[in-house]
Amino acid sequence: MNVLGLLLPMWALLSTTLFSLIDARDESTLSTIYATRLPRKHKPKPMFLFSSKMQAQSPGMPLVPLVEEVHHQDLNKKILIALVVASTLLGGIVLFFSCFWIYRLRKSGKCRAKSKSDDVAKRHTLSPIADKFNLLRMAGKKGSVAAMEYQLLQAATNNFREDNVLGEGGHGCVYKARFSEKFLAAVKRFEGEAQDIAREFEVTAFMVKSRFLVYEMMQNGSLGSQLHGPTHGSALTWHLRMKIAVDVARGLEYLHEHRNPPVVHRDLKSSNILLDSNFNAKLADFGLAVTSGIQSKNIEISGTLGYVAPEYLLDGKLTDKSDVYAFGVVLLELLIGRKPVEQMSPDQCQSLVSWAMPQLTDRSTLPNIVDPVIKDTMDLKHLYQVAAVAVLCVQQEPSYRPLITDVASLPHPTRTPRAWRVAKSYRACSSCPAFSLMTRE
Repeated sequence: MNVLGLLLPMWALLSTTLFSLIDARDESTLSTIYATRLPRKHKPKPMFLFSSKMQAQSPGMPLVPLVEEVHHQDLNKKILIALVVASTLLGGIVLFFSCFWIYRLRKSGKCRAKSKSDDVAKRHTLSPIADKFNLLRMAGKKGSVAAMEYQLLQAATNNFREDNVLGEGGHGCVYKARFSEKFLAAVKRFEGEAQDIAREFEVTAFMVKSRFLVYEMMQNGSLGSQLHGPTHGSALTWHLRMKIAVDVARGLEYLHEHRNPPVVHRDLKSSNILLDSNFNAKLADFGLAVTSGIQSKNIEISGTLGYVAPEYLLDGKLTDKSDVYAFGVVLLELLIGRKPVEQMSPDQCQSLVSWAMPQLTDRSTLPNIVDPVIKDTMDLKHLYQVAAVAVLCVQQEPSYRPLITDVASLPHPTRTPRAWRVAKSYRACSSCPAFSLMTRE
């Protein structure tokens, strides 16, 4: 209403001004015409020019009634012209200020978004190390990223000495970096082909010309070392194992559903799941991850034996369901405590999936194959439901596997599992052995 109250007076003022200018111009033109066309013997005073008496007594002067007629006929035309021009000018003014206003809004919105992004980055970048040190910020492919000086990393890792090596992978070593007595971090030093290094940088953060990534320290190591190391999973209760499963599922959900473009991890396994001091699980090692167009491309086979989906291994077809298969294998590790592939003899290996499948779908034998560390520590109903999800995830047919979004809502094991009741979503797959296990009471 305030804008309309301003525009209407402006429009009226423009119309009146333009009408006055047009009218004054026309009167000046008519006076000039009359002065040049009027016969010399008739020199009437201006006061009698438009009188009706003079028109009646002077038939020899045709210009005067013509001028009056034109004047009256053009009145509406002049008003129309004034209104059109005034409306056009006013519309142009409104359009200009509207565009300017939209431009300012977009600019301020981008500034706020950038400020918010920087604030989020500051909160999540190597905290609490980021609070301890004044880190540099570099422009990356998708924004800004915190950067540390090489000399600082060199000093924290004691010049990358071997006794500080936390682990070694296909693309380099991970070193423990001690910045002070209270602040530790993990530094990944890349070695190998530039293309592989560039891929991991692009998937995890930004494209930069460095061969180092600095991560927060994960005090409890990897899930693989916890399950298959010297402790044999003794620190992992049923509750913690289900919490880890939920964390992994949510991490995959972010990669598949919320990242643009979507990402397939392609090498999900227990040794690539890291655990912090509170046993919060985080995905690591994105060296084999691929983005965009993954459904239609035949990609070179990569991964770890025991976690690779059958369709990827046999036909080279890689989709997000390939990660779901690997998640199912990890879930079986959490339930049973065995490695995905075990050496039975020098020339014979046994797959965890093929060994466990017949027993997972039999309620009478399922409790007997559970990891002894957690055996008899959970409600059998919850055990059956989790086993059913694992069976669905490792189905040979990719279409039988659930989306990771369905699995990511796995609740606390002591509550009624909402996401584990997925039988209704898979009635088309009733031939799947897990179907009867999930629906039978």
